Amino acid sequence: MTPTLRHLAASLLLACLTLPAVAAPQHALTLYDEPPKYPANFKHFEYVNPDAPKGGTFRQSSFGGFDSLNPFINKGVPAENIGSIYDTLMRQSLDEPFTEYGLVAGKIEKAPDNSWVRFYLRPEARFHDGHPMRAEDVVFTFNALIKDGAPLYRQYYGDVAEVVAEDPLRVLFKFKHGNNRELPLILGQLPVLPKHWYEGRDFNRGNLEIPLGSGPYQVTEVKAGRSIRYERVKDYWAKDLPINRGLFNFDVMTFDSYRDNTVALEALKAGQFDYALEVSAKNWATAYDVPAVRDGRLIKEEIPNGNPVGMQGFIFNLRKPLFQDVRVRHAISLLMDFEWTNKQLFNGAYTRTDSYFENSEMAASGLPTPAELKILEPLRGKVPDEVFNGAFHNPVTDGSGMIREQQRQAYKLLQEAGWKIVDDKMVDQNGKPVTIEFLLAQTQFERVLLPFKRNLADLGINFELRRVDVSQYITRLRSRDYDMIVGGFAQSNSPGNEQREFWSSAAADNPGSRNFIGLRDPAIDQLVEQLINADSRQSLIDHCRALDRVLLWGYYVIPNWHIKTSRVAYWNHIGHPAKSPKYDVGIDTWWIKPDVTPAVSEAAAADEAH
Repeated sequence: MTPTLRHLAASLLLACLTLPAVAAPQHALTLYDEPPKYPANFKHFEYVNPDAPKGGTFRQSSFGGFDSLNPFINKGVPAENIGSIYDTLMRQSLDEPFTEYGLVAGKIEKAPDNSWVRFYLRPEARFHDGHPMRAEDVVFTFNALIKDGAPLYRQYYGDVAEVVAEDPLRVLFKFKHGNNRELPLILGQLPVLPKHWYEGRDFNRGNLEIPLGSGPYQVTEVKAGRSIRYERVKDYWAKDLPINRGLFNFDVMTFDSYRDNTVALEALKAGQFDYALEVSAKNWATAYDVPAVRDGRLIKEEIPNGNPVGMQGFIFNLRKPLFQDVRVRHAISLLMDFEWTNKQLFNGAYTRTDSYFENSEMAASGLPTPAELKILEPLRGKVPDEVFNGAFHNPVTDGSGMIREQQRQAYKLLQEAGWKIVDDKMVDQNGKPVTIEFLLAQTQFERVLLPFKRNLADLGINFELRRVDVSQYITRLRSRDYDMIVGGFAQSNSPGNEQREFWSSAAADNPGSRNFIGLRDPAIDQLVEQLINADSRQSLIDHCRALDRVLLWGYYVIPNWHIKTSRVAYWNHIGHPAKSPKYDVGIDTWWIKPDVTPAVSEAAAADEAH
């Protein structure tokens, strides 16, 4: 090769090396770029019946009523299942930890350095009025959620720098940095709202005007606060896509609102609706002893749940001066007797929750591993010392209901915090009698809290149960007007951006966030950001465990309990696939059996309701 040719070849090679890497459009996205379970030519998900019959009415209950059909804002109580009227750019499969397949977007292209993601919209995608879904609708949706949506969206999409409609079928999201591996999948969950429909309407208004959607169902009837009816869209644009085959089999879905779950249970047993997810162990053990269950018409089934169960607990509001001392929170935590409660109230059905990532490999256990210590060591002195040299355990009692040892420990901690008993009443470090108000909306938790109340009373602490209706509850929750609540922090198999919503300082004052605790801790903020930026599955696991330890030793909640199955009851005219999805009950895969008569017809149920 001549010097001139060698120089030309070297120049061409250098030019090629300096070009940005070109990403190939894909049919699916995974968190760490591992191959998805289903190839581009897959026919349907494994957990569906691709030949499931279509038809019938599926009746369910909801709790507390509703006053809005806008689920995207921080006003009002949205109707149950309103999300079913909207399509998203992508949809997550229910048998993989975190993989999404194209829905409105047929193909997805991601930068090799994770600095942007591009969605290629399907030309056939359309709204229920026939208007095509285009890139301008995606841009409108994103901007509307950031500007006028609930505060959680600004947190959730905080690492997006810009969204651009490159042409009618291509939309590009540019990121502020490439460290947020989850962000392309987060954006895949974006619903696509109709820009043309919202013109002249106030996006930030919660009302009962039926919105225009694009999904498998549309709202056809609303009875304010009482019931909502959805009908399957017969000409749904995406009905023949592989990700939808075997799904959305009911012609009609109805939700009737109940203000008392005991009444709702009786309605289920009377055949007034078809299906319920039972959350009460006592009910599951004792309330279904009826002829319909014994003769197989009303079916009880426990479906394995492969998801992390997260943390449900009695949550302290750190915005209240009463709970800012960790010794106080620890002391009050000692006074919940789980063993007695489980035996006497739950028929021994539950296991105590020991982690914010319970039922997963991300849950901390034992002493920290070297990898966890590497994450935690820079925070020494800023997080509890026990994080480094102790394994967290909830207190364990003998189940007798006598917890004198725990009460002695609690009293000692309270004394260390400056509390003392005066005239048989506990007073805080300022000499003020201690009263704790527990805010709740559901009656069934009262029986759980009454034994806890007695244990607190033994130490002179006044514990008031304040039950309000759902609307008041949500208002007080958003305004952070509570001392304690029962709440949960649900976790996925791939925790990420939502952790900011739970724990970050920035979310503490957002009325729509799930930072119910009121955490404002720079050390926790740092752990959350490191978790979000984890670059491998093992790194994510290590960061989750490190965060778990800091949260547990902070005594921010009194951990409750969990089971590893979903308890469902349904009438025998309902069918479901033999194989349930690993990470969900999969209601959208169920169907009405055409050859089985419902226990109570829809018309008869409506007549009886009136």
